[in-house]
Amino acid sequence: MSDAVAPPVIDLNADLGEGFGRWQLTDDEALLSVVTSANVACGFHAGDPATMRRVCDLAAARGVVIGAQVSYRDLAGFGRRAMDVPPEELADEIAYQIGALEVFARAAGARVGYVKPHGALYNRCVHDAEQADAVVAGIRTAGGGLPVLGLTGSRLHEAAGRAGLPVVGEAFADRAYTAAGTLVPRREPGSVVHDPDEVVRRALGMSRDRAVTSLDGRRVEITARSLCLHGDTPGAAGLARRVRSALTAAGVRVRSFV
Repeated sequence: MSDAVAPPVIDLNADLGEGFGRWQLTDDEALLSVVTSANVACGFHAGDPATMRRVCDLAAARGVVIGAQVSYRDLAGFGRRAMDVPPEELADEIAYQIGALEVFARAAGARVGYVKPHGALYNRCVHDAEQADAVVAGIRTAGGGLPVLGLTGSRLHEAAGRAGLPVVGEAFADRAYTAAGTLVPRREPGSVVHDPDEVVRRALGMSRDRAVTSLDGRRVEITARSLCLHGDTPGAAGLARRVRSALTAAGVRVRSFV
């Protein structure tokens, strides 16, 4: 019987399709040559039908799994503003967004493979059980048993688990963490890691050692099957290539969780 230890495995996901009309924020084509999962904006914080169709076509052609990145209805604020949406309304809006993306995924010969909330909704569902339940209700309406990508230990994962949906833990190499294992809010100094070398180091630590250093210097255990590479970061595609190359060189297998 072999005593060999299996190499660590990690998915790389990125937020894509974050444009609207003539405005384009993410370098979708370049990022789709690196990542294994694509969180596609579904029109509420960014994205429009033509963009969704184009990104789905590109993702399907490259064998990248398509995920629905659902959001509060907030184009002006890029989905990063806190909002109070009644649970029933939010559930319907989640189902609507997933259904819209599914049309274009099927047209490309693929399917929506998972769901990930964006921005303020993502952060709200870490602690807010009511909003998390609403997101899960919307997922069940639209996609049955779609996996839910989010922060390990969040209310969203708890709600998904109760509903029988698969959950996938996610980590962020370019975001600062609190000692409690949550993300430092973007409004606070140091919340985003800008140094590419540090992002690569953190990605390796999260993938191999399952840990990251918090903003106040403490070791935080990380349970993640997927690393997010923000598509709206300047030079995102080049940074993503560096991260993937470093992971591969360190013996980490990069592949989708779906």
